[in-house]
Amino acid sequence: HVRANDRDYNEKFPYAVSENTKHMLSQCINDTDNHIKTCKYNVFTFLPVNLFEQFQRAANAYFLVLLILQLIPEISSLSWVTTTVPLVMVLLITAVKDATDDYHWCRDWFIPCGLPVSPLPPLPHLPPLPPLLQADILLLSSSEPYGLCYIETAELDGETNLKVRQALTVTSDLGADITKLADFNGNIICEPPNNKLDKFTGTLYWRDNKYPLDNEKMLLRGCVLRNTEWCFGMVVFAGLQTKLMQNCGRTKFKRTSIDKLMNTLVLWIFGFLVCMGVILAIGNTIWEQKVGRSFSVYLLWDEPIRNNNVVFSGFLTFWSYIIILNTMVPISLYVSVEVIRLGHSYFINWDRKMYYIQKDTPAEARTTTLNEELGQVEFIFSDKTGTLTQNIMVFNKCSINGKSYGTRDSRCAFRTACVDFSFNPLSDRKFKFHDSSLLEAIKMEEPSVQDFFRLLALCHTVMPEEKNEGDLVYQAQSPDEGALVTAARNFGFVFRSRTPETVTLYEMGTAVNYQLLAILDFNNVRKRMSVIVRNPAGHIKLYCKGADTIIFDRLDPSNHVLMNTTSDQSQQAASEFAGEGLRTLALAYKDLDENVLEEWMKRLLYASTVIENREEGLADLYEEIETGLMLLGATAVEDKLQEGVPETIACLTLANIKIWVLTGDKLETAMNIGYSCNMLRDDMNEVFIISGHSVLEVQQQLRLGLMAHALEPELEQVLLETACLCKTVICCRVTPMQKAQVVELVKTNKMAVTLAIGDGANDVSMIKTAHIGVGISGQEGMQAVLASDYSFAQFRYLQRLLLVHGRWSYFRMCNFLFYFFYKNFAFTLVHFWFGFFCGFSAQTVYDQWFITLFNIVYTSLPVLAMGLFDQDVNEANSHRYPSLYRPGQLNVLFNKRQFFLCTLQGVGTSFLLFFIPYGAFCLVARDDGSHISDQQAFAVIISTSLVIVVSVQIGLDTYYWTAVNHVFVWGSLAVYFAILFAMHSDGLFSIFPSHFPFIGTARNCLTQKSVWLVIMLTTVACVMPGLAVRFLKTDLYPTLTDKKVFIPLHLFHILLCYSLNSEWITYLFSHPSILNTPY
Repeated sequence: HVRANDRDYNEKFPYAVSENTKHMLSQCINDTDNHIKTCKYNVFTFLPVNLFEQFQRAANAYFLVLLILQLIPEISSLSWVTTTVPLVMVLLITAVKDATDDYHWCRDWFIPCGLPVSPLPPLPHLPPLPPLLQADILLLSSSEPYGLCYIETAELDGETNLKVRQALTVTSDLGADITKLADFNGNIICEPPNNKLDKFTGTLYWRDNKYPLDNEKMLLRGCVLRNTEWCFGMVVFAGLQTKLMQNCGRTKFKRTSIDKLMNTLVLWIFGFLVCMGVILAIGNTIWEQKVGRSFSVYLLWDEPIRNNNVVFSGFLTFWSYIIILNTMVPISLYVSVEVIRLGHSYFINWDRKMYYIQKDTPAEARTTTLNEELGQVEFIFSDKTGTLTQNIMVFNKCSINGKSYGTRDSRCAFRTACVDFSFNPLSDRKFKFHDSSLLEAIKMEEPSVQDFFRLLALCHTVMPEEKNEGDLVYQAQSPDEGALVTAARNFGFVFRSRTPETVTLYEMGTAVNYQLLAILDFNNVRKRMSVIVRNPAGHIKLYCKGADTIIFDRLDPSNHVLMNTTSDQSQQAASEFAGEGLRTLALAYKDLDENVLEEWMKRLLYASTVIENREEGLADLYEEIETGLMLLGATAVEDKLQEGVPETIACLTLANIKIWVLTGDKLETAMNIGYSCNMLRDDMNEVFIISGHSVLEVQQQLRLGLMAHALEPELEQVLLETACLCKTVICCRVTPMQKAQVVELVKTNKMAVTLAIGDGANDVSMIKTAHIGVGISGQEGMQAVLASDYSFAQFRYLQRLLLVHGRWSYFRMCNFLFYFFYKNFAFTLVHFWFGFFCGFSAQTVYDQWFITLFNIVYTSLPVLAMGLFDQDVNEANSHRYPSLYRPGQLNVLFNKRQFFLCTLQGVGTSFLLFFIPYGAFCLVARDDGSHISDQQAFAVIISTSLVIVVSVQIGLDTYYWTAVNHVFVWGSLAVYFAILFAMHSDGLFSIFPSHFPFIGTARNCLTQKSVWLVIMLTTVACVMPGLAVRFLKTDLYPTLTDKKVFIPLHLFHILLCYSLNSEWITYLFSHPSILNTPY
């Protein structure tokens, strides 16, 4: 309930805004009830709220617990700095990212003022009306005739074409009279706040009358006024209750399969960590019981152990080793993954080969969490119109009274002269038609032909703009509707202007005014639109256009002659048009009786003012009057394929990606497009159609060969099993909801990565349902783009997105994870082996500074470079060999088996890292007879060996070296040695003697030739097993990349080496099977 100019009344309702004053729309007022808070943080809440959110992540909470444990001296042999520094770095990087995201979101949405709820008169001392509306407003009057108001709704649905809103006739008379507006006391009863942008249900009570309100009377927050000097309105909803803000709820978070696997692996690692802690704790208990007592004289036990409680010693040791081995759970893993994903997203945004210059539209990664999933897609669900086609409609053919006009064949069109429309000064010069017989029929005043174009000129929602005399521009909500009105315009039935009650046509140069009695709106359920008009002669007609199957079901059966001739011919023509890939609509009309219409209009007025079930009531009334129609004919509009669509589909098919087309078009149209796109080919002898009209029929058809009935619960599995056996699936006559159901069916049952691509609002549901949603920025607005994860302008860019960016992202992420886990195991498990030689005392091998800096300084940048820039094949070979995409679909590059292998490699490396130096130096002396290695020197040797081993390993694992890789790998080694010598220098000791007490250790240790010999031996021993396995695997079990790229390249090198031997060349080319050997 909202009442104008009655603040006390409005405050009774929790969702009603409370300010009651008369100001212009731009006047900002400080009303906290209308305050919109889109920022998650502010200066005071950022730190506590962000920290609370970050510590809800298991890894961060785990390291916080470890930090607390490290503050307990009885169990901690490590300084708290070793955990604090990495944890703070991770928290800081994440906090900066969150703050940046929130700042940009807040900047885009913040509007620093509230809004009034009363009529909004233009006071002369205030600035002009801002174009951006900030509340949901009932339009009362405007500067345009008949209370019209032009708006742009790009902020709501992404559509940039102008739309028209119209005030009620009774309120438009208020005009700009401030006195009348101030006295306006209308009362609105309407639906509660909701997120339905295209619907509004309400009733205005004023002066003892009821007036129905719908979306056409409302100006929503986010709309931009165009071509309208001023307007007045009454605010219905403001602040968080506006429809725009109601749509700002959280989108369902999409997670990749690698994300889920990482969470599982982290739990496994934690379990492994606990097992090692238990083993070492048991070892400590046994050692203290059997050996430790011998040292108790000079190495006093703590009080609990002194009382013979060695089990308690084991308990404390367990927690000590949990702290020491904590680096097995990689704290920096998630941050590194996010950095890599962010880089991959920027690569997509910066790709000039996915930039559409004609519309200045680049590709855009609207999410950073799904990049590697692009390399694992198995099913693509595509819309047809605007996605595979251009969605630029051209009126090519029509059928009127059973006779077909026009030609689509380009060769025939070339031989046939274009129709001369010079007789019509209001014609559109861009319009082309190649059948002059239709114009002759118009000039001969054939009634059916005239009614045909009269219907096209009257039955629509197009708004005309005429800036100069005769210069008409049509603002259409859909391209096909604009094409039909333009066709009528050129053939002499020019839609010139409209008012709330009239439509003006220029019929063959003569102005004719039609009284507009009712508009029966189009929607996806009705699939038709009708208008009821009264012509100048007083005759009342209903004109209807819509899907042919819908119209044919509503034709009058009484006219048997017409049904047996014209109707059948029109149905045949519609089928022929659809078979040529044209979009068809059927046109029909009906003469109405004055008395019948008057009684129907009364019921329509009542149904339109009811709040409850208004849509159902109106639909029943529409259904009642749209019967007994007389068929006029059918239209055929061409929508050409986008450039590169057949080639893209063929390439994606070779990548073993199954493409399903989900369209609302007719079966014949869908099949024709299928052949045009190379989805259906002439060599497919087993093309079969499921078109049953009942569940039983569909079930029988599915069982024989193998869509509404096919999606019934009892048939879903049969449909899925049959469809998955097919190379191509095309679903026609599907609704937006059914598109989402098909995607959900495959997504749930096949456990495969799905991708949905579309360009219109009817594709939003399937885009949100699929694992990955791709939006095409086409002719149907930006709703699909706004709901998508990735967007670009042309379907052909999907090939590059998947086969290049997707495959690279998956390959890089898998290699990154394999190496990341490997180096962490190699780094951490050295402590485990050392435990058996230090009495399980939880003594660390490395210096605490090395433990702190290993992951965040010494090895962080090389692995990031590999995750960002590595590629096994270049983009040319990615397109040339689409089958290289297959490993991502099978998820073979990183899975639980690969994790086990990298764990095994890490365990082996840690074993060699510890025992080779230990065995080499335990009995060896220096040149002067002293021990060559004490504990600190031993730590330096192992840490140096570790850094060199992991650097050599990442060099071997890197396929594609860039300048960045070189700088990061060699630079990290240089930084390690610089920090190592600095920490053991006199300078740092003099400043921080308690933190850097081991002066000269690195210098004394690394100047020994035997030390470098051991380091080299350790490096070779750690690297050679993996290198040998790789060579054997390439030779015995080559991957697809080896087969397609590296082995042919190797054979080419052989050919090059023997190029001087003509006999070898002759033999090689006479036996081509050598080059095509199936490895």
